[in-house]
Amino acid sequence: MQQIALGRSDLRVSPICLGTMTFGQQNSEAEGHAQLDRAFAAGINFVDTAEMYAVPPKAETSGRTEEIVGAWLKRQPRDRVVLATKATGPGRSLSWIRGGPGGFDAANLAAALEGSLRRLQTDYVDLYQLHWPARNQPMFGQWQYEPEKERGGTDLRQTLEALAALVKAGKVRHVGVSNEHPWGVMQFVRLADEHGLPRIASIQNAYNLLNRTYDTALAEVCYRESVGLLAYSPLAFGLLSGKYLDDPQAKGRVNDFPGFAQRYAKPNVSPALAAYAALAREHGLTPAQLALAWCYRRRCVASTIIGATSMAQLEENLGAWTVELSPELLAAVDAIHLRYTNPAP
Repeated sequence: MQQIALGRSDLRVSPICLGTMTFGQQNSEAEGHAQLDRAFAAGINFVDTAEMYAVPPKAETSGRTEEIVGAWLKRQPRDRVVLATKATGPGRSLSWIRGGPGGFDAANLAAALEGSLRRLQTDYVDLYQLHWPARNQPMFGQWQYEPEKERGGTDLRQTLEALAALVKAGKVRHVGVSNEHPWGVMQFVRLADEHGLPRIASIQNAYNLLNRTYDTALAEVCYRESVGLLAYSPLAFGLLSGKYLDDPQAKGRVNDFPGFAQRYAKPNVSPALAAYAALAREHGLTPAQLALAWCYRRRCVASTIIGATSMAQLEENLGAWTVELSPELLAAVDAIHLRYTNPAP
């Protein structure tokens, strides 16, 4: 699996990244370590986690994912692993994380990073990301900007200056954002260039057959500014695997955590899922193979973040790397997209 440069940074990452948010809740430590071993044996060198994981977040499992990753990491050559983690943003009632994250100021970011480094049992992270913006903006299934919900937040230049201090201290190599929008990306890039501050290397956003909102404004911004997309949720909470079409009560996150998948509870999700699943089967593929192979080969995607709760799922995710999609099949995908455009933004 050929590694690529992430943004304008010197990070060389595999085009598939192993996501870990199930570790510590749906997966035990032993299962998490087995997934990490298998992923790295397949050529993956990139691992993504966050201080708030496991997900859905709760006090009992907060930080457990990083602890599991850290126990595995300490047995690896550190320079073999590109390790990404994220600082929790404010405004989401997570009082058990640092007493409730207050913003992306110097004190909060320093405290968040120190906690992550301790749990990960390492001296530095390769990519430190802001999990979501501190400012008001639509995310996690919200689909429109609502200015009446404006709230205060850390000035973006102050946030970059705080991140610069962590980079200077040798605790962070590069920085990135997550769940961002075009305005935020442009502001971070502009401030970095104007003031000699760290330039964001990446943006980690949801991107899949049900949510291609990235393909318009963000795609242009990130192409022109060399910001790499880390595509998360390529199977849309498992919905694009087709398993819930076959069995609405199937075991998985949608049924295990009712109400957590509100992004996918919109009217056109079901017909879009059925259309993509039928298309996959017409071409001798599983729905998961189609969804993953499509995401893996998208020009705008630097690395696709996969996640699994079983080794069988992980093997299917890895196996989809070799699936080739014909121009005719890709045209059929786009035709469905135009019929059911972004049903789960």
